Amino acid sequence: MAGLTLYSYWRSSAAYRVRIALNLKGLPHEVATVNIAPGKDEQRSPAHRAVNPQGRVPAIRVTDADPTTLNQSPAILEWLEEAYPTPALLPADPWARAQVRAFAATIACDIHPLNNLAPLAWLRTKHGADEEAVNAWYRHWIVLGFDALEAGLTRAKTDSGPWLFGNGPGLAEVYLVPQVYNARRFTVDLSPYPRLVAADTAARELAAFADAAPEAQPDAPVTPR
Repeated sequence: MAGLTLYSYWRSSAAYRVRIALNLKGLPHEVATVNIAPGKDEQRSPAHRAVNPQGRVPAIRVTDADPTTLNQSPAILEWLEEAYPTPALLPADPWARAQVRAFAATIACDIHPLNNLAPLAWLRTKHGADEEAVNAWYRHWIVLGFDALEAGLTRAKTDSGPWLFGNGPGLAEVYLVPQVYNARRFTVDLSPYPRLVAADTAARELAAFADAAPEAQPDAPVTPR
């Protein structure tokens, strides 16, 4: 097994996804914290750009790979699934795998990018948005995405207990749980999303998810901001 180092920040949703996946697969790894909070901006430092030229988290370092680092959480998660296929995060059936990937992409491509630190900072600095407006923007994109995800689950009739696709947690929950964390942080009404909430609740009871949670990370503040 290759030595793995995850470059992470306690509140990064993308890093949160990778932490969950590493835990679900039982992969030992080290965590290198990168403080991406405004005013700290360690992700922009020459030292971190030498790891990830994009200047973001997460990135994963693999000691026996060339090049040694990989960025972008979807690519990292796909690599983990291919390099360490057991336990599987994706179902065996190709159509079911595609459904899970579509679910994940709704979060990774539609919700999360619009609510990342960079666009929120752009709203504040370039368009004079106050915190009320920024928070309304954040909630708007979560609601649109969650509306689609809940409706899709209902239409697909994927109900298999609390889990979204299959008999246990997988890639869909890996993406969902960090996004529900963000929704709660920004006081999104989750009552219209019983399937999403049930999966999130069941997942967070598992050690793999609990140990990956923001408040469980060594760089989390004593009183989360």
